[in-house]
Amino acid sequence: MEIFLNYLKVFAIGGFVCMLGQILINKTKMSSARILVLYMLVGVVLEVSGAFQYIKEFAHSGISIPIIGFGSNLAKGALEGMKEEGLLGAISGGLSAVAAGLTTAITCGFVFGLISKSHSKKI
Repeated sequence: MEIFLNYLKVFAIGGFVCMLGQILINKTKMSSARILVLYMLVGVVLEVSGAFQYIKEFAHSGISIPIIGFGSNLAKGALEGMKEEGLLGAISGGLSAVAAGLTTAITCGFVFGLISKSHSKKI
């Protein structure tokens, strides 16, 4: 029963994040790219303020898998790099923390770009 409740929490929090994004798309003139950046910045702010860890303990991958988790990882790496190496470490630490995800996204995009056939949308 406990695993079912965990799945329910992950689905509910992840769905809530997606629902907020859809509301922003429907009710504002914000583009998807601006909403993406907003979500990433929310992750950064939650990480810097220390609130992300508490939310993650409750929601697990429901909050860490979306772009909010990416922002959190970027901030966490930057903070750790800053402690170890100073200003240059803040830049390299953030990139090091998200390197695996970025590499996977770029590689998958490249592979799918090679095997997919491009065509224009018909309006």
